[in-house]
Amino acid sequence: MSTLPTLDQRARGLQAAALIALVVVCQAAGGLGATLTSSDWYRELPRPSFAPPGWVFGPVWITLYTMMAVAAWLVWRTPANNVRRAALVWFAIQLALNAAWTPVFFGLRSPAGGLAVIVALLAAIVGTIVAFRRISPPAAWLLAPYLAWVAFATVLNASIWWLAR
Repeated sequence: MSTLPTLDQRARGLQAAALIALVVVCQAAGGLGATLTSSDWYRELPRPSFAPPGWVFGPVWITLYTMMAVAAWLVWRTPANNVRRAALVWFAIQLALNAAWTPVFFGLRSPAGGLAVIVALLAAIVGTIVAFRRISPPAAWLLAPYLAWVAFATVLNASIWWLAR
């Protein structure tokens, strides 16, 4: 009896490792931003009446980053080709914009700069969903709550910018 892993076992191990790596990367994108968040500054900003309480953001983002990772993993699992490569590039662009928003909004204390970044992020999420849908409709659907939340966050960011100017 051989104790070496079979090809199928190695493939499952690689799949699991890829999923874990994507979850870590996505959560790290959010975690990096969280270290720059100044809740004191945010509490002092004029906010619209529909702004959620601060405690809502953590659980929402943890869930969304996990769903993003699973979506990217579903696409990554498909055969390599230019369509998959383009979809994963879209994913990387939106993740970079996502990670950039917090340092701009909170780090620079710039609602206007944050608004510019989040509008670009919103467009990149739509591009990612379109690209993912061509490969894996379930992956695209996993990004729908993320799109909805970022659309809401865009309205919130714009409202804060408007009220603070």
